[in-house]
Amino acid sequence: MKSRFTAGLMLLVALAVPYRAPAGETKPSEDLPKLVETALANNPELKASQARWEMFRNRVAQAGALDDPMLMLKMQNFLVRDPFNSRRDPMSQRVIGISQQLPFWGKRDLKAEVAAKEAESLRWQVEERKLELARMVKETYYQLFMTDKEREIVGKNIRIMDDFIALAETKYSVGQGAQQDVFKAQAERSKMFSMQITLEQRRKSLQATLNTLLFRPAETPVGPVADFELKPFAWSPEQLRAMAGENRPMFKSLHAQIEKGEAGHRLAEKEFYPDVNLSLEYMQRDPTSEMEVGYDMYSVGLTFNLPIQRERRHAMVRDSSAEIAMATAELNTLQNSINFGIADNLAQLEQREKLAKLYKSGIIPQAEQSLESATIGYRVNKVDFLTLLDNRLTLFNLERDYYESLTEYQMRLAQLEALVGKDLQQ
Repeated sequence: MKSRFTAGLMLLVALAVPYRAPAGETKPSEDLPKLVETALANNPELKASQARWEMFRNRVAQAGALDDPMLMLKMQNFLVRDPFNSRRDPMSQRVIGISQQLPFWGKRDLKAEVAAKEAESLRWQVEERKLELARMVKETYYQLFMTDKEREIVGKNIRIMDDFIALAETKYSVGQGAQQDVFKAQAERSKMFSMQITLEQRRKSLQATLNTLLFRPAETPVGPVADFELKPFAWSPEQLRAMAGENRPMFKSLHAQIEKGEAGHRLAEKEFYPDVNLSLEYMQRDPTSEMEVGYDMYSVGLTFNLPIQRERRHAMVRDSSAEIAMATAELNTLQNSINFGIADNLAQLEQREKLAKLYKSGIIPQAEQSLESATIGYRVNKVDFLTLLDNRLTLFNLERDYYESLTEYQMRLAQLEALVGKDLQQ
């Protein structure tokens, strides 16, 4: 009985040994840059955005092109009582003509500019979507890291709770412990096992999320995430704001929308001027009884539309002005959002970095020492079982908090990279 008691205590002294999955379950670690690259290459939503940009890019040539010329064929001045005889009347003639609609000077170029700016805006939105997709992949990647670490911690603590149960049963059998200690340890083990089931399900959901972003079958296995150290972050808020103004695609997209509105405003103002229609007709006449030779004729025409619908044109001007105001307001909103996001994420990064260092170098080692002391105290009956269990659970929660800080730091960094449009870890 004494040997079982000693063996249980030896296992408790080794509580700091991390849990490792069996060798058969080991998979190669996932490479984050490759995951992001795969998502950017395969994601169907991104491909749809690229196709939409290509669609609008091809509208530029259409917008600046002339309308097709009109070919006219007609029989003119034929008599109703003899509808196919061109020799009964000297004015009977066969006519062929062509006409071309010509917009007022500058309209075609402005229409092409409007279409080009709209396509440019969509092109930058594709780049913006790439940033968002990369952020989503990185966040899911680090959530997998956190989940795997929690699974390791829970697995280690289930083994430890097994040792606690064996130890409590041993002490109870020799009259040095209470039966409720056994029940308490068993209850805590059941809670750990329930948490393990939840974590396994969460990992499957995160795996499916990542595979969806990469356009892979949802059941595709995803390997573990390798351990990492927090890298020093040296960017100032001013540098990050300048970086965002230079690199963020949405800035460029909104600027293109403003330029589109300005071109549309100039185009609307030109609608107050008439368009022109040029026409040329050739009339062929046959000789009649009064005229031995039929003299052919021609006509040249120049027609204008009359832009008298002023209210409609004024509405077009107001429409373009509202578009400019809307895009400008959205640009200011984006700037405001970026400024807040930079400040908030920098504060979170600083907090999480300090907490991670504190947990690693101070709190967790102290909790391990406290647990070791409680283990020794329980061995000599100076500490009750609940104190021992409380020390173990405290260390368990602190280890989870440490990895949560690491994960939150990396996720905040991913959000900051999406805000400024640049990788900040290189």
